[in-house]
Amino acid sequence: MAPHWFKSSYSGGSGTECVECSRTREGTLVRDSKEPTGPMVTVGSAAWQRFIGQLRHGAWGH
Repeated sequence: MAPHWFKSSYSGGSGTECVECSRTREGTLVRDSKEPTGPMVTVGSAAWQRFIGQLRHGAWGH
């Protein structure tokens, strides 16, 4: 089955500097929205959950 890609709700929609994600059984795929046929990164489920948790708790000062 082909991945279902989505952009963050925080994406500005201007078509610049955006990533897309797709959830899989193994984790999450991440790619540059401007290069849909380009490379993608696979992030394991546990690592992705830690990453999202850090974002939610403001670990990067935003």
